[in-house]
Amino acid sequence: MVKTKKAQFREASNPEDMPAAMLDWYDRHARTLPWRVSPEDRARGVVPDPYRVWLSEVMLQQTTVATVKAYFERFTARWPRVTDLAAEPQEEVLKEWAGLGYYARARNLHKCAQTVAADHGGAFPDTETALLELPGIGAYTAAAIASIAFDRRATVLDGNVERVMARLFAIKDPLPQSKKQLYAAADTLTPDLRPGDYAQAVMDLGATVCTPRKPACGICPLMPMCAGRQAGIAETLPRKTPKKAKPTRYGIAWVATREDGAVLLNRRPQTGLLGGMMEVPGSDWIEGIVPADTAGAPLDGPWDDAGEARHTFTHFHLILSVRRGRFAMNAEPERGKWVHRKAALAEALPTVMKKALKAGGVG
Repeated sequence: MVKTKKAQFREASNPEDMPAAMLDWYDRHARTLPWRVSPEDRARGVVPDPYRVWLSEVMLQQTTVATVKAYFERFTARWPRVTDLAAEPQEEVLKEWAGLGYYARARNLHKCAQTVAADHGGAFPDTETALLELPGIGAYTAAAIASIAFDRRATVLDGNVERVMARLFAIKDPLPQSKKQLYAAADTLTPDLRPGDYAQAVMDLGATVCTPRKPACGICPLMPMCAGRQAGIAETLPRKTPKKAKPTRYGIAWVATREDGAVLLNRRPQTGLLGGMMEVPGSDWIEGIVPADTAGAPLDGPWDDAGEARHTFTHFHLILSVRRGRFAMNAEPERGKWVHRKAALAEALPTVMKKALKAGGVG
């Protein structure tokens, strides 16, 4: 076990005690995660792999730990080093990513791996400044990698840390306007000693104790100094500016099958939403009205109405009117390619396209 002053720092009653109290708590209660080096192993000199830290942090953006675990284990089994990932075609990376959503992350992941391999000799840079120069790495991810992988003092501010800081200091201004305040609060507490373990400790506290609803304040090591609890408002923090209602877009998906069971698929442009992914050929997605059936069908009909496929993206809802058609072996589409049914279902299809295929009787 890690040797810490457990009795002295079991609880923190002032900011000066907080880092040591958090490290003591982490040594006892750290979550076991496939990308994490435990505090016991860190004390024995085991060093985190920056590749695994980076990969997990990218995957965890907008995605839960429970979902990420299986993807992380598949990625690291197939590509154990960043140079392995860099050497793989982007299409293969997108296939493994299918189902995680936010596919720009996968494209940036591949670009970043190639940059690390080509420009940094396969080794991640160890400072926030240098990490920020890599594709797809923003302020939070750079701080997390610098702190967790290289034990650099860096202020890590994810959603869990924001919640802990908002409650600890009773910061009532709503997000996202309060991000600077929350960062400043987190920065004042970030220690020089074991900053990587400290960052993970605060994230774990937010995930397991200082939860969004019904926080377990009775077992929190920071309870004596929590201004939000003292004011009786902890569970209401952090406050958030009400989100605008998401608009709804409409489109058509043409599910075409051939006499031998092959399915017509098309590859989307590399840039933009779902870039580089395979799709069911479809119309543009527009607000207000359903596009006309004749606008861009990949083959001359007949097409039958097969219902709807509904999906929600970050910034809008989507309703696709699914059209279904069956075609002869010599049918030549204006775009896309015929893919054997089994191979089509094994493709790295975005969830919305799987929904369209299912509505069209392919699944």
